[in-house]
Amino acid sequence: MDLFSSKPAESPKSGPEVPLAERCRPRTLEDFVGHEELVGAGTVLREEIRRNRLKSMILWGPPGVGKTTLARIIAREVEADFIALSAVTAGVADVRKVIDHAVKNRKYLHKTTILFIDEIHRFNKAQQDALLHAVEDGTLILIGATTENPSFEVIPPLLSRCQVYVMKPLSKAHIRRIVEQALETDPILKPLRVAVDDWDTLLQMATGDARRALNILEKAVELQEDRPPPIVLKRQDFEKAALQKTPYYDKAGEMHYDVISAFIKSLRGSDPDAAIFWMARMLAAGEDPKFIARRMLILAAEDIGNADPYALTLATSCFTAVTYIGMPEAQIILAQAAAYLAAAPKSNAAIRAINQALQDVRRFPDVQVPLELRNAPTTLLAERGYGQDYRYAHDYPEHFVRTAYLPPPLQGRLYYLPGDLGKEKEIKQRLRRLWKEWKDYSTSPPRSEEQKSGKSR
Repeated sequence: MDLFSSKPAESPKSGPEVPLAERCRPRTLEDFVGHEELVGAGTVLREEIRRNRLKSMILWGPPGVGKTTLARIIAREVEADFIALSAVTAGVADVRKVIDHAVKNRKYLHKTTILFIDEIHRFNKAQQDALLHAVEDGTLILIGATTENPSFEVIPPLLSRCQVYVMKPLSKAHIRRIVEQALETDPILKPLRVAVDDWDTLLQMATGDARRALNILEKAVELQEDRPPPIVLKRQDFEKAALQKTPYYDKAGEMHYDVISAFIKSLRGSDPDAAIFWMARMLAAGEDPKFIARRMLILAAEDIGNADPYALTLATSCFTAVTYIGMPEAQIILAQAAAYLAAAPKSNAAIRAINQALQDVRRFPDVQVPLELRNAPTTLLAERGYGQDYRYAHDYPEHFVRTAYLPPPLQGRLYYLPGDLGKEKEIKQRLRRLWKEWKDYSTSPPRSEEQKSGKSR
C-alpha cells in the first residue's frame, strides 16, 4: 500500500484472513465503546471534533484500549486525510514526505492532514524534532499513540505542542460489550451462534485489552471447527486459546500499583528473592523495563542513600544499560541491580533530611542569608558587610571550622542524621566528632507528615 493511500472513509476488510479485532473495529464515535470521560458528550475532545478545531494530541494508554481506532474515527469525523506511520519502521525521510504531502493538501485542496504515529515513544529526538515546525504552524495534526509516559519519552518542545489524553484500561463491562457486539455483527461468527459460558475467565484474561479479548475469542472459536452450531465456549476453551495462563497484571490499573509496591517493599526489606520474583512478574506481563529501572533509581537514594553510596551509581548504570540494550537481555541487568539494592545496607536519612528542610522552608519563607556567607563582588557590597568574618574551612586543621551556616531562626536544626549501617556509620562518627557540643547526632529529628506518608509507599 502506498504511503498516502489510506483513507479514513474506507470500509474495513471482512474476510477470514483479517483478524476479528480488525473486522470489528468501530468507525464512528457512536460505536466506540468506553472512554466516556474522553469522548463523551460535552467533553473537550468531543467538542473539538464537532467543531473541526482539532489540536495535535498524544493518546497515552495500555495496549488494546482503542488508541488507533479513536485516531481513525477522529479523522473520519472531520473528513481529514489520514496517514499512519509506525515509529518502529518509519524514519525522518518518511516524516518529511508526510509533511510535504500535508503542505499540498492545505495549499491546493484546503484539506486537513492527520498524521498518526503509533508507538511514538520509539521515535528518537531527531525524528521528533522533524515534526515540530509542521505541528506548530498547523501544517498537519499529529496524533501520537504511546503506552509509555510521554513526559519521559516525548521531547518537551513536541509535548508542549500537544494535548495529552490518558486512555485507561477498558472495564470488564466495556470488554463484554465489545465481545457481544462482535458475536452479533461479525459475518463470520454470527452464523456460528457462538455463546460465552464463562465470561469471568475471558474478561480476566483480557486484562482491559479489547484486542486481546477478541483474539482469544477468535482462537477459541477456531479450535471448535469440528463442532456444529451453536458453539458454547467454556473456561477450558479460553485457556487453550490463550496457550498459556499469563499472570494477571494490568499495567495501568490497580494490579500495576500493587505489584510495583510489593517490589519496592521487598527491596527496602532486604529480600532479594522476593524482589526478583515481583520484578519477574512485571516483566512477564510486558512492563516497561525502564519503568522498573527508574523506580530502582529512586529507591537507591530514598532507602539506601549513604549507607552504600555506590547503590545510586549502580542503579544509574542499570537504567543506562537497560535503555541501550532493551529486552530480553535487559532483564539480566535488572536482576543484578535488584539483588544488589536488596542486599545493601539501608538508610532513609536523605529523604528524611529533605522533607524536614522543606517543611522549615515553608515555615520560615523569609529567612535571610547571614552576611558572612554572602559573596561581595563589588566594593559597595563589601562595605555593607557582605562576606566579612567568613572563615575559609581549608585554612583550618582537617579543613573544618565550627561556624553557623544556618540562619538564626534555624540554628541547631538537624536534618541529616546518618544511620548506623554501612558507610553512614563512618559518616555519623565523623560528624559527631566535628560538631560536638554544637549538634546532637544521638537523637533523630521529629518525623514530618510527609515522612510518615513516604514510609508507607
